[in-house]
Amino acid sequence: MRFIYLLLVTMFLLLYILPLGVRPLLVPDETRYAEIAREMVQSNDYVVPHLNGLRYFEKPVLGYWLNAASLKLFGENEFAVRFSSAASTGLSALFLLLLAGRFAGGSFAGISAALIFLTCFEVFGVGVFSVLDSMLAFFITAGMACFFYAYSIVSGEKGAVWRKTALLGLCGVFWGGAFLTKGFVALAIPVLAIVPFLIWEKNWKAVFRSPWIPLITLVVVVLPWSILIWRREPDFWHYFFWDEHIKRFAGDNAQHEASFFYFFMLFPLAAIPWTFLAPAAWKGIKKNIEKPVIKFAICWFIFPFLFFSLSKGKLLTYILPCFVPFALLLAGGLDGRKDSKIVTDFKTGALPAIAFFSILALGLLIFQVTDFHNLKPYANGTYWIVVLSLLTCSLIMGIAIVSSGMRKKIILFAVAPMIFMFCANFAYPDKVILHQAPGSFLLKHADKIHPDTVLVSGLTPARAVCWYYKRNDVYLIGDAGELSYGLRYDDASHRQLDIKTLNALIRQNQGRVVLVAEADHFKKWRPVLPSPQFIDQNGEYVFSIF
Repeated sequence: MRFIYLLLVTMFLLLYILPLGVRPLLVPDETRYAEIAREMVQSNDYVVPHLNGLRYFEKPVLGYWLNAASLKLFGENEFAVRFSSAASTGLSALFLLLLAGRFAGGSFAGISAALIFLTCFEVFGVGVFSVLDSMLAFFITAGMACFFYAYSIVSGEKGAVWRKTALLGLCGVFWGGAFLTKGFVALAIPVLAIVPFLIWEKNWKAVFRSPWIPLITLVVVVLPWSILIWRREPDFWHYFFWDEHIKRFAGDNAQHEASFFYFFMLFPLAAIPWTFLAPAAWKGIKKNIEKPVIKFAICWFIFPFLFFSLSKGKLLTYILPCFVPFALLLAGGLDGRKDSKIVTDFKTGALPAIAFFSILALGLLIFQVTDFHNLKPYANGTYWIVVLSLLTCSLIMGIAIVSSGMRKKIILFAVAPMIFMFCANFAYPDKVILHQAPGSFLLKHADKIHPDTVLVSGLTPARAVCWYYKRNDVYLIGDAGELSYGLRYDDASHRQLDIKTLNALIRQNQGRVVLVAEADHFKKWRPVLPSPQFIDQNGEYVFSIF
């Protein structure tokens, strides 16, 4: 067991921590969260979030605080920008390990739950990427684990009342952290999971008794900043509640609108490779369905999943909190199988997984060699790293099939995708870098940016322009997107330009105006702009001086 714990820690460090600084920041998400944190540190204003110097009210403040602390600790670099997300994923795995190890079958169930969680495709993809969802998932997971520990304390034991009170208080602290990270969804998930669980357990009294201590501590955690932001920016709560919650959940023009079945279709892909072993685990889940921890995990998975599916606005990252109970269920289900058919069921699930990774490798090879429909992912031999890692994954899964003992099979199945995940950090497709990572292109021209340079940018590269040039006074040309709200204020409205006002700005600042834009947008604007004094293009973005 010590070796397995060491393997788990080593795997986390190799997959989630060491490669964080290898890849360039991607637009728009990573540069957005990097820049908000940078501006907090620069301005020393930790109450009101700003992006490009504009009020930015799409999320509360805790995620930005964590990113700002990381920047102060590690410097303004890619590693620091992603560290909070990766650390949150590791802490989620730790709480999952403790919860599953205590209630779902012992130490190995805890280890396998953590391994399952950390090697799901979506968990890995989000965990090494700078967004707020990993932080939200951690705070919710920690609170849910504390609740179940509190629920499991037997009344009448020595110190039971105080231990239960302390654990319920911690629930509120963690859920308060979740609220300060992404808002009211942090309240919805625990309620949607815990109330059905308590009803299933026929514990009606707990439905009405349990909420008060967490609610009190949650309010204590949330209230100070909530009052400060209300005093500084009275419109924050109105915008945040109506625009970022009600309209996004039920509005006719909800952002990222998708079908009710969106998550049903994509979750099996997001949970690879463990999707393939779900049928084998299901038999163990059914066998142990009367165990409180299994009931708890079922409610924790199903009802928040349905809640996110009912929302009109959907992104795949929204269901990240559902992967913790998914891993808990799979670990409990696989560990709960003591019948002789488990080996056959494991093989039945592992063979399609081997085929999947082998087909991925073959498909990549075909696209790379033939450049089918101009979909060649890599311009050089980097693709061999990915192809070989996918084939190695299939090979290790094959070894898992013929290995003796279910625990060894599960560990090998978990280890198999790790090689591919590790290599993925060093082998991003060239088109992704070209389209979504303008950092190297912008830094190439950093020497042309001076304190009196007037920066103008299209929306897509704007956050990157702010981050790489360390500026928060960039004018916006064209659609302002998520920055539209901040531009409504009188002190910021002049920062929104159209072609006419851009021309006027250029005439007033000859030789000092730098325009960064997507190539297709620049092509439309160029006929009605003066001739640039300097122009450079990397195929996706244009840097020009007027």
